[in-house]
Amino acid sequence: MSPHADGRRTARRTAAAGVPLVLVAALFAAGPAAGASSGEARVVRTATLGDIPLGAFSNRLLPGTVDDDRGVDLGGIGSDIYPAGRKGEFWTVTDRGPNGQIKVDGTKRRTFPVPGFDPAIVKIRVTGDTVKVLDAIPVTTASGKAVTGLPDQAGRDEAPYDYNALTALSYNPNGLDTEGVVRASDGSFWLVDEYGPSLVHVSARGKVLTRYVPKGLNLTGAGYPVVEALPSVLLHRKINRGFEGLAQLPGGDLVLAVQSPLSLPDTGAGEASRTTRLLRFSPKRKAVTAEYAYRFDPVNVVDPSEDDTSELKISSVVAVGGDRLLVEERTDKAARLQLVRLDRSSDILGSAWDKDTTAPSLEQLDDPAASGVPVLAKKLVVDLRTVDGVPGKIEGVARVDRDTLALINDNDFGMTDGSGAFDAEGRLVDSGVETTVTYVRLPHGL
Repeated sequence: MSPHADGRRTARRTAAAGVPLVLVAALFAAGPAAGASSGEARVVRTATLGDIPLGAFSNRLLPGTVDDDRGVDLGGIGSDIYPAGRKGEFWTVTDRGPNGQIKVDGTKRRTFPVPGFDPAIVKIRVTGDTVKVLDAIPVTTASGKAVTGLPDQAGRDEAPYDYNALTALSYNPNGLDTEGVVRASDGSFWLVDEYGPSLVHVSARGKVLTRYVPKGLNLTGAGYPVVEALPSVLLHRKINRGFEGLAQLPGGDLVLAVQSPLSLPDTGAGEASRTTRLLRFSPKRKAVTAEYAYRFDPVNVVDPSEDDTSELKISSVVAVGGDRLLVEERTDKAARLQLVRLDRSSDILGSAWDKDTTAPSLEQLDDPAASGVPVLAKKLVVDLRTVDGVPGKIEGVARVDRDTLALINDNDFGMTDGSGAFDAEGRLVDSGVETTVTYVRLPHGL
């Protein structure tokens, strides 16, 4: 453990010492939104994850992986949420771990203050106003080693640095920036990753069975099988904006959402675009079987306080029966849930829009539908910005029942960007943002 560990709040350390992982401290949480009528979506439950030291959490799973957690608590499990079968229980997944950005000589550097952190699948239970950790599964290589959350490839991914952005870290071809999670009928898990972008199949105990990546990625040196099975056009994903949403349809097929428009043909086109892509993947055929164009609403419709189109993202997709999906369009401050149907007539897989030589590209079209692109039709279900009690940066959505959704936020492990994220001793200056599960009741159901 770190020599600085004793500097953490005494009460928190005392509560954590010797306590099994299933016990998590309760925090105060808000109740149902006041003044909501029966005709409006409303918050009916809020539950919060207490403080669990990140080093203690990680080292219980894989001993010796974290030697200094720099005062960071477990967080980031809000990257996605998926029902675990029993009432109030869910599977969640962390992202790549604590990370931020610091400017050095005018250039932003990506920091990894706890580089030994290993992404984990975390089972939680919502009880009253408390989120309890029931189980945690580390994501590992075939030999059981930590995959870590470090970037994969120099020249394609951001260069990793230590907490103060002064010491360069090594790339890791095993590294995963995990986001979406679903559980298959055989007990294994499917995850999506932003680096590749990739679809990752892991065993019930977290070992990577196969990582599916775009054709032409040429990822070498990984400690698990890497298969180039995804369209090569995905090589143009924006940095840190690969796959983020993942859904499992009733028949077992998976739907993968590219978080933001591709940088095709260049960064400027992707930043200005409102058209991203969904892919359908067959686990039986181990192949992509369909692709769809998805059109964001204008950014000031999703978030009236925002005028930068590049802030639009898809963070969650949820199967709601048949070929219907809920799609979450968001910025960091606002989110809207749209209902779409994956119609066969909307499939663009293998078309000219999958070729990076097509000009103009799909991303450059001001009105894709007018240019003959079969854009998915959508219907607004709920504007979460208008629902009192919903926190910011919702990244996971799960269906609790016909009328209720469970939302989970990404608290970024309590980190902020900039040199002020850590104090003079290298300890986290916590943002105070907690991981929260929020139940929202819909007036008309799904």
